Amino acid sequence: MDFSILGKTTREPMRALETFEKPQSVQTVIMKSGEVTSLCPVTGQPDWDTVTIEYAPDKLCVESKSLKLYFWSFREEGHFCESLADRIANDFFNACEPFWCKVTVAQKPRGGIEITSVAEVKRN
Repeated sequence: MDFSILGKTTREPMRALETFEKPQSVQTVIMKSGEVTSLCPVTGQPDWDTVTIEYAPDKLCVESKSLKLYFWSFREEGHFCESLADRIANDFFNACEPFWCKVTVAQKPRGGIEITSVAEVKRN
């Protein structure tokens, strides 16, 4: 396997999601990060999110370092919780073409309101 990110020094965010061949017996993969940040698109205030990605890989799995750098790429961008879930689900689906993927974004409370948004993408 030839990775452009894994095993190399990286000092900036990236939107690329790298993949590797799925091990034969793997049916479902769950990846979770409680360190995803973005900005409110209206106020510019920071939002802290926990993002959980569940997917049923067909041929490819997503490499975790590339996912970490992908999440980092949202840090200075404005996104509503719902649009962030949708964007991640579609980018993830396009990168590894699983049978299905489900992205849950749970935004930490701000102003007393916690938001959880779920986006699912499935093959037709």
